[in-house]
Amino acid sequence: MTLPAIALGVLVILALGYRFYGRLIARQYALSGTADTPAHRLADGVDFVPTRPFYLFGQHFSAIAAAGPIVGPIIAAQQFGWLPALVWICVGVVFIGAVHDFTTLVASVRHDAKSIAEVAKVNLGPRAWLAMLAFIWLALIYVIVAFVDVTATSFTSKVIETGVSSSFDQGGAVALSGVLYLVLALVMGLVDRYLKPPLWLSTIVFVPAIFVIVWFGTQHSSWLAFGWSSWVIAILAYCFAASLSPMWLLLQPRGYLGGFVLYAALLIGTLGIFVGGFEIERPAITSFDTGGANGLMFPFLFVTIACGACSGFHGLVCSGTTSKQIDREQHCHPIGYGAMLLEAFVAVIALATIMIVAPAVVPPGGKPPGPGAIYAQGIGTFVHTLTGMDKVAATTFGAMVLSTFIFDTLDSATRLGRYILQELFGRRDLATGIAATLLTVLVPLAFLLASGQDSYQLFWALFGTSNQLLAALSLLAITVWLKKQGKPYWYTVVPMLFVMAVTVTALVLQARAIVNATVLTAPWINGLVSAILLGLAATLVLYAARAWKTPG
Repeated sequence: MTLPAIALGVLVILALGYRFYGRLIARQYALSGTADTPAHRLADGVDFVPTRPFYLFGQHFSAIAAAGPIVGPIIAAQQFGWLPALVWICVGVVFIGAVHDFTTLVASVRHDAKSIAEVAKVNLGPRAWLAMLAFIWLALIYVIVAFVDVTATSFTSKVIETGVSSSFDQGGAVALSGVLYLVLALVMGLVDRYLKPPLWLSTIVFVPAIFVIVWFGTQHSSWLAFGWSSWVIAILAYCFAASLSPMWLLLQPRGYLGGFVLYAALLIGTLGIFVGGFEIERPAITSFDTGGANGLMFPFLFVTIACGACSGFHGLVCSGTTSKQIDREQHCHPIGYGAMLLEAFVAVIALATIMIVAPAVVPPGGKPPGPGAIYAQGIGTFVHTLTGMDKVAATTFGAMVLSTFIFDTLDSATRLGRYILQELFGRRDLATGIAATLLTVLVPLAFLLASGQDSYQLFWALFGTSNQLLAALSLLAITVWLKKQGKPYWYTVVPMLFVMAVTVTALVLQARAIVNATVLTAPWINGLVSAILLGLAATLVLYAARAWKTPG
């Protein structure tokens, strides 16, 4: 089977899923076309802001499609082969991931844009709410740890190729481009807020500027050539500031611009697959058991691909920021279900970047290229083949694309962490917001500085497991809500049971590591957190069972 044939088959599956299964799910809710959403009823100009669907789609898409659908599929292909990863992405996204995102968004909109934890509180009770808050916050900590490390590593990577000037620093080029991208988004937010230009004018001015700053970064690669630890601190400082800023200032314009970066990457990847003439160089299946603590295909294939097939983090975005900006309920279908399907194709393109590269020969004492480097090289190869652009510059663009995706998720994750802690303490004042944000960034900072560079590899399996178990728990709360409303719930309970079985198995296997691990090492911390997450999940299941028996 050729690469174009595989990609075409995936596109057909996604299109059919949206047209038939997505519409089937949408009909269960009888979505309204009137302006009675929380974005209108609770409009405050900060969090609750009615937003045009095209603008919101880009913001939502860039928030959910970060490093997960790129890093996870590449790691899974390295471990188990590309075919199992591809099958899980296609089946998982249509019947589980997109359903989760869509139903969480609708449930939040119909609960006054409350978070999924608040939805659990209304339908399962206040104690279940506390357990859900604790679970979500721990899951967010692992999101931030994994993505900050991947970003800081991309900002410090070096080009090792003959013919490249020794003065060129690819990591510095990516860093400068990434920082200028954030500045560009800030300027766009201010311009849109105070000058109010039409969206088309902002688009034709600011979107091309993204590619100008990528070129500028390659010309001044030494300006921000700092070390990994410095970038970890700087990125978390950015997360702190960004999560406290109004949505209009940074989150919305950055998400909109980030959507176009994603669209560009999708276009490049799609063209590279269909007209690049690349052959598949990797075996379809490599192993069902790669050895080690996380080497079994079941359950670790499923949780390694933490996004692209199913992601609980998406439910936090849906119920934390997107639901507060939905202009009409009818927009939930294209934004909730549609964006998740598009993310699945991002994951397929990520798979393609490793499928076209033969397994690297690693010298003794060396280490194979990481998923970020593989993706950057793959996208760079597509760009170079399609346009003739210098390969180093093209690879820099690929790395900048990845860092852009991650930035879009990082400040959203930090903002959501603030929301969660403010919900827990029942306070919305600025001082509480600052304290909640500070705690949300300091814990990942301690993890990262203690574990060192590339520590995402130590935490990725638990990140994926907690992420997908969160999706199962969200579907659990929504299933109880649907049952109380007297509505069908088959489309939530079946995927909930499957994901619950996968993730609980993975948590049990990871919790066992605490027995032989040294105290306070990464395996020990992972084992402890796995046990805590299992306890919190069991608590939620218990309260859901009680609520199930209670008349609506």
